[in-house]
Amino acid sequence: MRPTLSSYTHLSAGKVRELYAIDDDHLLMVATDRISAYDHVLSTPIPDKGRVLTAMSVFFFDLLGGANHLAGAPDDERIPEEVLGRALVVRKLDMVQVECVARGYLTGSGLLDYQRSGSVCGVALPEGLVEAAKLPEPIFTPATKAEIGAHDENIAFDAVVEQVGADLAGRLRDATLDIYTRAADFAASKGIILADTKFEFGLDGSGTLVLADEVLTPDSSRYWPVDGHQAGKVQPSFDKQYVRNWLTGPESGWDRASDTPPPALPQDVTAATRARYVEAYERISGLSFDDWLG
Repeated sequence: MRPTLSSYTHLSAGKVRELYAIDDDHLLMVATDRISAYDHVLSTPIPDKGRVLTAMSVFFFDLLGGANHLAGAPDDERIPEEVLGRALVVRKLDMVQVECVARGYLTGSGLLDYQRSGSVCGVALPEGLVEAAKLPEPIFTPATKAEIGAHDENIAFDAVVEQVGADLAGRLRDATLDIYTRAADFAASKGIILADTKFEFGLDGSGTLVLADEVLTPDSSRYWPVDGHQAGKVQPSFDKQYVRNWLTGPESGWDRASDTPPPALPQDVTAATRARYVEAYERISGLSFDDWLG
């Protein structure tokens, strides 16, 4: 008989995930249907989003190999029935307090940095690059890990060295670019561009660098269709950029610069966002979301 969620100690709540203690060495990581944008957790959930994030992470952890934090199958008996399909048993790690971002294309905060300085996180880039331009090679653009309601700030590699030391900083950069490159090549084989992505890493008791949290989901990554890609314009996406675009468009009536929280999402935006998340999973994995647990 499976345990109930209330039988575990609740440790923390992030923008999307909840963490519970299973025992001294293992955690239960639960993905909710919450969605965040512009440092706000929106009041409207996206149905099945937690299941998509979990399914996508499991797919990529398996595809990538190497050290990761999974400590059980998606149907592990330690996972309560009420969160089955959107929860994973993971190893407890000493988490590195750096957001490890890889970019192969210029967009988002990277584009804003480039427009201000000609570089992103201290990495100089060629002149004349525009929205959605492919970079000469993928770059490591780390960021701080912000609390809920605060904004991750892009930082230079030297700041990572200062925070965690040269050896670990170098390992983080190498692992981030290696994983991004392999994932981007795989996504391209499915007709999808992995524009950028964010990883989190932890250290186990032996000092091994371990890939943790979520990996290559539509929350942590920008996915664009290869067909129709054109530098100089915002790309259609299989991620939460659709929600961001609605929030900053005229229909929402929301001023991002104001102190007011974002409005509730209308049903059509919620449904379209769910469809994009599911399509990202199915196109990349080649699997049917209907066959996922839960």
